[in-house]
Amino acid sequence: MAIIERDWGALHYDVTDIVVPWRRPAPAVLFHHGVGITGDVWAGWLPALAERCRLVRFDLRGHGRSVSGAAGPWSLDGLMGDLLAVADAAGAERFHLVGESLGGTVAMAAAAGHGDRVLSLTVCNGAPVGGTIENVQGWRDTIEGDGMAAWSRQMMTDRFHDGALSASERAWYEATQAATDGGAILAALEVLLGVDLRPDLARIDQPTLLLHPDGSPFIPVPVMADLARSLPNADLAVIAGARHGLPFSHAAECAGRVRRFLDGLA
Repeated sequence: MAIIERDWGALHYDVTDIVVPWRRPAPAVLFHHGVGITGDVWAGWLPALAERCRLVRFDLRGHGRSVSGAAGPWSLDGLMGDLLAVADAAGAERFHLVGESLGGTVAMAAAAGHGDRVLSLTVCNGAPVGGTIENVQGWRDTIEGDGMAAWSRQMMTDRFHDGALSASERAWYEATQAATDGGAILAALEVLLGVDLRPDLARIDQPTLLLHPDGSPFIPVPVMADLARSLPNADLAVIAGARHGLPFSHAAECAGRVRRFLDGLA
């Protein structure tokens, strides 16, 4: 784990590079997670991708090891700056970009605004318009009134169907959410709800893979279908039996799809 000093504090990132010598130079894949979790959420993706790519993960500001007060001020441009700072530190001039939830929204903004650096885009349950996100209005009351543990318990039902995780997976995910700074959660949500990327979508011309659960309580499937139609070069895969925790509960399936996507580009 390495550290980048940003104006708001320390940003922690990790590079996994076990690519065999005869496949070098290897492309980089940069991962951006969503609200309430850490870069470790991508751990289940590593086996499918590490043999062919350098994998770069980081903890979103205010989350995991990237905690520094409220880690602000918060803005979409600031979050994109964090992402690009990680890419620079990892030596990834150009990279494949994967984002989930808030990370998917930041990834779309980065692909539109910094298209010269983004080779391809993968979005897991991420919305281009914050106003289309449902069932988040009570987060502030829960966090400020009942605490992070209560918010995390509530989120587990929104993220996962019963039986979707093992007992140890479920315990880790719930504890990680509960340990996140509530101020960072609410600041990130405020940024997300204010986003409207519709004017920028036509500039996202990179090959794009949209992975979406069939049962997200936050982003209905029709929203993602509209996104797929709005992007010049996108494919949409709807994963059955999943909720908003898709990248964790269906890690192997998602990573396998991304591996095939990247192999097709190669």
